[in-house]
This record gives sequence, structure tokens and C-alpha cells, in this order.
Amino acid sequence: MPVFRPRKTLMNPEVRRRGIYILPNLFTTAALFAGFFAIVQAMNGQFENAAMAIFVAMVFDGLDGRVARMTRTQSAFGAEYDSLSDMVSFGAAPALVAYEWALKGMGKIGMVVAFVYCAGTALRLARFNTNLDVIDKRYFQGLPCPAAAALVAGLVWLMMDIGWSGEETRWYALLVTLFAGITMVTNVRFYSGKDINLRKSVPFVIVVAFALGFALVSTYPPGVLFALFFAYGLSGYVMSAWRLLHRKPPVARVE
Repeated sequence: MPVFRPRKTLMNPEVRRRGIYILPNLFTTAALFAGFFAIVQAMNGQFENAAMAIFVAMVFDGLDGRVARMTRTQSAFGAEYDSLSDMVSFGAAPALVAYEWALKGMGKIGMVVAFVYCAGTALRLARFNTNLDVIDKRYFQGLPCPAAAALVAGLVWLMMDIGWSGEETRWYALLVTLFAGITMVTNVRFYSGKDINLRKSVPFVIVVAFALGFALVSTYPPGVLFALFFAYGLSGYVMSAWRLLHRKPPVARVE
């Protein structure tokens, strides 16, 4: 005689609901909203606000992963949600801001460059998600998409601050957007900083360096932030050239 088993329904207390961790996903949602806000501001012609919103999204995006690791609330849902948020905040938003600000007047060339950046972000995220277990966590393979977005948004913010219009700087915008989009899908390695453990004590000089860094950024945020991320965007190529020049020749085998 078959054994009767109670059907699992929502009213059955034995059924366990699969929930999500609220804290890290709140930061991810905040990053997503900042990216959405940047898109809305770009459509309204408020490009300086749009650029600053992308930097705000960067802050929240950097916090969600750190918070998840420190509180041990990592989850597959959080990883997927973070990737979708990154595609909006660091893919669609910077591409649209650059296009509406400077590339729109260049016709099809501007549209293609904006799409190259957007597609580069999608490919970068897909490759990152599938290579998590096989790459050295100390380095990113290709320029990370938040840094690429900061490069594009930093140019817009800086040029707006010094009074240059998008039409006047459209070729600079084209080169920076194209550079960021292509660099995201290269095999050039960029330092990730993931080997820094925030739960361990650090020398006092590190705290002083962070304080000086914040003070430097506060003196002129548009210029300093763009310079920092431009230098980071070149750092991968500089390190690759350095390793290539100092690579030891293979030792000949003696039979």
C-alpha cells in the first residue's frame, strides 16, 4: 500500500523558504539606482549629475562585495544580482552618457563606439563570472568595468567643470570610450587589491596614506578622480610591458 506523504505547500511548516541576505543586496540596489539615475539625468541633459551618479554607484558596488565577505553573506543570488546591476551602472549608463554628451553628433561612428563600450562591459562581466575559479584573484583580467565607467564619467565631469562642451571634446570622448571598452576585454592584468584583508591590522602609515588620498581627492574631485583612473587604466599596459622587457629567456636544454 503506498505511503501517503503530505503535499508541500506554502501552508506546510516543513517547507523551507529560500531567502536572500538583505544587507549586501541593499548596497547592490543602491548601486543599481545610482546607475538608473545617471541614465535619467543624461536623458535630461544633466551630464554632470549623471557622471557623479556613476561614481556614487562605484562606491556602493565596492561596498556590497566587501560587506558580503565580512558578514559571510555571499550567495549565488547576490553574485547574479551584482552582475546585472553592474551592467546597468557601468555598462549602459556610461555608454548612454558619453553618447548623449559628445558622441551623438558624430553619427554612426559615435553610436558604434558607444555600443563597443556597452558590449565590452557585457563580455567583461560574462568572462569574469565564468573564470572566478581559474584566475589569480590578485589581478583582474582586463580593465574592471567600474574603473572603465569611472574613466568615461570622469572625462565628462572634468570637461563640464572646466566649461568645455561635448561637441568641443567629442574626439577625446571617442578615444577614451573606445579605449575603455576595448581594454575591458583584453587579457591585460590589473591589480585588484583583493589580497588586502580589512579584518587584519595594518601599519599606521597605511591609515595616513588613505587620509592623504581622501584629502587629495577633495581638493579637486573631477580632475583628481579622472587622473587616478586614467593612470589605473594605463597601469596594466605598463606592467605588461615591464614583465615583457624583464622576462628571462628560456634556458637551453643540454642533451
